[in-house]
Amino acid sequence: MSQPCAIKTCKRASRTLCHCCNQNLCRDHFVEHDDLLNSQLNPLTDEVNALSDRLTAINLNKIAEALSFNQPKFSPTPIWDSNGITIANQSIVGEFPYAIFVNTNNTIYVANQQENTIIMWHQESANPIKFISGNFTKPNSLFVTSNGDIYIDDGYHNDRVQKWIVESGTFATVMNVYASCWGLFVDINNTLYCSMTYRYQVVKRSLNDAVMNSNHVAAGTGVGGSASDQLNSPYGIFVDVNLDLYVADSFNGRVQLFQPGETSGITVAGSKSPNPTITLFFPTGIILDADKYLFIVDQYSNRIVGSGLNGFRCLVGCHGRGSQSNQLQNPFSLSFDHYGNIFVTDRLNHRIQKFLLMKDSF
Repeated sequence: MSQPCAIKTCKRASRTLCHCCNQNLCRDHFVEHDDLLNSQLNPLTDEVNALSDRLTAINLNKIAEALSFNQPKFSPTPIWDSNGITIANQSIVGEFPYAIFVNTNNTIYVANQQENTIIMWHQESANPIKFISGNFTKPNSLFVTSNGDIYIDDGYHNDRVQKWIVESGTFATVMNVYASCWGLFVDINNTLYCSMTYRYQVVKRSLNDAVMNSNHVAAGTGVGGSASDQLNSPYGIFVDVNLDLYVADSFNGRVQLFQPGETSGITVAGSKSPNPTITLFFPTGIILDADKYLFIVDQYSNRIVGSGLNGFRCLVGCHGRGSQSNQLQNPFSLSFDHYGNIFVTDRLNHRIQKFLLMKDSF
């Protein structure tokens, strides 16, 4: 038997039960009642959404503060001075420098393979402030965390990754590997990644685990190839705050994106990408800016390229191979400083080049 409408002045039978207030209402009064509830709830919904946005912004700021590397936010079409400044030559970095890292305090770290040394200096200083040596040989890559600890490739002779602990000045083995790590990265979850070029894989392990168990495969099958789940000589790697893994897949001339839990990569740069805009010849280094645009060392093209609103373009080293200030010879890796300047290991010129961001590019 139908109930009368809960509105006392209404003589019609109810058609709908409001589950919010448990009232029986006729169709017309139910619509009015629903509109009234919505008008009361909308301001509360807006407040909840605004609070959610503020919390998201706070979390992003906390993540940004925890990062040890720089991800500048640029204007839509940033421009760098085409003429680089040599900040370190062969007398400091040795022959064929590979690895560079610039932290958020603008301290520069470079691996000198000849001397088995990590060199540190402040950007404002012309002279190194520290030389770190000891339990590693022929370091091909390094990564510095926000507390100043340095992760150093020691896979060539010793099948391991070493951590130099800033507080004690001592070394600890943090990963066992069976080849050199040509790329190292520590993500926001304190997971260490190693790019093993000649094993065609990227492996990882959580640094939160007290026991060094077997490494986990992050990308690649261990067999070189060009399928979506394969790599062919991976070098530089980058892991963003979403735990997306980017790999410079050198011999395949592409950059692969491996999302969390996925074994197949997505080609995001290179001639085989879904929307190819640039051809890469042996990419070896990769970083992302604040807007997740890619910046890539295109080694055999002797240049640095970057993506943006209008696709990819050459940024520095756009004047052919050579040793002039506007040229590079087989660059390998790159890093941003806090101001957005680009630092490049210019291997065959045995130097570190700094390319200044033009003032109107932020």
